[in-house]
Amino acid sequence: MNRIRWLIFAAVLVIVVLAILGAVSRPWDGSAGRSSSPPAAPTSPATPSAAPAAPSAAPAAATATVAPGTVLSLTRLLDLLAVRVEDRTGYKRSLFDHWIDADGDGCDTRREVLIEEATVAPSVTAGCHLTGGRWHSSYDGLETTNSSTFDVDHVVPLAEAWDSGASAWTPNRRMRFANDLDVPWSLIAVSATSNRAKSDGDPADWLPPLVTVRCDYAADWLAVKVRWSLAIDARELAALEPLARECPDTMPVLLAP
Repeated sequence: MNRIRWLIFAAVLVIVVLAILGAVSRPWDGSAGRSSSPPAAPTSPATPSAAPAAPSAAPAAATATVAPGTVLSLTRLLDLLAVRVEDRTGYKRSLFDHWIDADGDGCDTRREVLIEEATVAPSVTAGCHLTGGRWHSSYDGLETTNSSTFDVDHVVPLAEAWDSGASAWTPNRRMRFANDLDVPWSLIAVSATSNRAKSDGDPADWLPPLVTVRCDYAADWLAVKVRWSLAIDARELAALEPLARECPDTMPVLLAP
């Protein structure tokens, strides 16, 4: 009888030891709760589901993992952006040298955009004076044959760029941001009425009156922020998250040099 009890005890002991060894050697399961995550930093940015109390990692670290020209959904573009508190201290519009004639053809950036986006091409005379032509404002649907009634809007306003990281840039980089003709989503010709209603607001403050173009607007906004490694704040994130989920748009990642 004692022998049988000993054998039973030994068997139980072996089972317990094996169970303990299995628990110790079991690899971390990524599907487990957040508290069971390993201490190593993640290799890709997490989707920001809520505004963090402290600044998140620099967006450049996230965009560095994305090949230039990669086409992403709006939710993935949003994932690439750091969330930070904005600070407008020291901002002046004059710190962004804008409407320059970068290629020396006599037409400044504003007129270059007007010429490019005309639905009916204007005549361009000496001094880059525009006559004739027709323009459509995607923000509110207005049309004009008088280019002086249209503004060229920085999709991400200069003040917003300053708040989001441009305050730390060199003057040259701020100039390149303010005159970015290398992609078609940084600058847009729109009615002066809509541009001035927008002012320097972000999507938490203003969206185009035409609901049908809000997805395009959100796509352009996110593409500019990613291109220039600019951050977003908590209110901006809250406004962009539902648009990013609902909009089917995709945009390429084209980082500014």
